[in-house]
Amino acid sequence: MDVKARVPGEIKLLKVKEGDEVKKLDVLCVMEAMKMEQPIPSPKDGTVKEIKVAVGDKVKVGAVLVVVD
Repeated sequence: MDVKARVPGEIKLLKVKEGDEVKKLDVLCVMEAMKMEQPIPSPKDGTVKEIKVAVGDKVKVGAVLVVVD
């Protein structure tokens, strides 16, 4: 399942790495949007299959941030 950005912003922190097991609502990454930090939660239990962003990346609405399988 693709985890997408809901708002444009900048990636400030990655809290997982590829291969990590996550539970629903675990924070995958933190992005700054509108001068506020926005935690990005996992939508389901699973394994982090791919991380599509790096710290400092600026992303647009709908950009895929992380893939959880």
